Parts: sequence; C-alpha cells; structure tokens
Amino acid sequence: MIRHLVLFKLNEGVERDDPRVVKGVEAFRALDGTIGEIRSWELGWNLSDRPIAYDFAINSAFDDVDALRTYVEHPDHQAGVALWGQFATWIIADYEF
Repeated sequence: MIRHLVLFKLNEGVERDDPRVVKGVEAFRALDGTIGEIRSWELGWNLSDRPIAYDFAINSAFDDVDALRTYVEHPDHQAGVALWGQFATWIIADYEF
C-alpha cells in the first residue's frame, strides 16, 4: 500500500472561510467515492496553533504506485489542485506501508 500525505499552508492573508478555500475543501472532500483507486481518505483542518504547523491535511492510501498515479492524473483531482494553487502551497510525502 502507498500512503499519500499532503499538508497545505494557506497563503498570507487567506483565511479558512475564504470562498475559494471553502470550494477547494469541497472539491477534495468530493473525491472520496469518486475515484475508485482511493482505498482510504481522510482530510481536515489542523488543530495545532504552533507556528511550524500546516493548515490542512489529506491522508490517503492506494494499492500501489500505479493507482496513485491514476488518482494524481484524474481530472477531478487536477481540478482540486488548480483551485488550491490559487491560495495555498503544499508538501507531499508518498511512502509504502
């Protein structure tokens, strides 16, 4: 199995209730059940107020690298990426477990 972990940092001045952010969260929330390669899907806002903390996280799992690639290339995923690119930066870790 492959774990796909993504941590998002909202750009300076962007708040969680910004309509773009709300739409971005909804776009990623909708991927669960839409893309068949997803084996597990969790997402949510970070609760920590530490300065090194990121703001939002997606924790997902896939059977293998090919399934992850299919997910990454899926048009619905790409649409979500395009939304988030307007107001955030992110880091990714993909690893076997």
